[in-house]
Amino acid sequence: MATNKNAQLRYKALDQCFSNFYKKFYINDLIEFCSNVLSEHYAKSMSVSRRQIFDDIDFMKSEAGFEAPIESYKDGRKVYYRYENSDFSILKKPLTSTELNTINEALETLSRMNSLPGFDWVNSLQTKLKSGLDLDKNQRQIISFEENEFLKGLEYLNILYQYISKNQCVEIFYKSFKSEKGEAIVISPYYLKQYNNRWFLFGWNHHFGKIQNLALDRILKIDDSKEKIIANTTDFNEYFEDIIGVTNDKTIEIQKIKIQLSNNILPYISSKPIHGSQKISENILTLELKPNYELEALILSFGENFKVLEPQNLVEKIKERVEKASNFY
Repeated sequence: MATNKNAQLRYKALDQCFSNFYKKFYINDLIEFCSNVLSEHYAKSMSVSRRQIFDDIDFMKSEAGFEAPIESYKDGRKVYYRYENSDFSILKKPLTSTELNTINEALETLSRMNSLPGFDWVNSLQTKLKSGLDLDKNQRQIISFEENEFLKGLEYLNILYQYISKNQCVEIFYKSFKSEKGEAIVISPYYLKQYNNRWFLFGWNHHFGKIQNLALDRILKIDDSKEKIIANTTDFNEYFEDIIGVTNDKTIEIQKIKIQLSNNILPYISSKPIHGSQKISENILTLELKPNYELEALILSFGENFKVLEPQNLVEKIKERVEKASNFY
């Protein structure tokens, strides 16, 4: 099977077209759809030739490819293409022995990185890949990972990654939870971060002249921008060092926060620190960081097991939110 990345993207794009029994895809439609998929993936204009599409169809139908039941249907003088069987998809076919060997070789390479500093995530990735391979062989799932399969905005993740890696400015059409309509934001993209199972883009907002974070699930559209990118001067390891989550207000100073823990929650917080500055003396948890919305949400999530003692402004904020919540019941 061809391993060329562009080819794999085209095969998946064509698979979507051939699986769609609610629309007729003529050759020009297939060309346009594949060109759009490649353009979005690489964040630049790309096109696919007519001959390439026919070559892809031939490969997908072959034994060396996917043995896909692609049929052509006459519609007047034109011809459209779709699968003969509406349940077929190349994504449903089991992995070949060659593909399994390739993945296992990759897993062996990853295993060498386990002991390197900063590569603890490799363990999770290895387990996830291995569980997928085992499921493919015996159809029995024995481990589950925290994911939100309904999360919006994931289709922009690779596009934004490409903009960042190519140092290219971008115009994002964005609609926050507080806005009734979307707005266009020109941003120099720098960094992508996942928090609480959501993805965020960090970059320089050209209008406000400061770092801003945008949730990918609130993005409506992404376009190229003709504005010149502003070079990144932010060390994002330091940027997140003094906060929980993704909100870093530069006007707020680091504060010492004291929280009284219940006996029930003490072992949990001791074994799973909520921040690098965490210290526990008897039942008092001490943190040194900037208060933000994410910290408030975390405190509230522990309910009666957390009682904020200091600073007073955070005590009042938590009390206010608890009172508002209680009014709903």
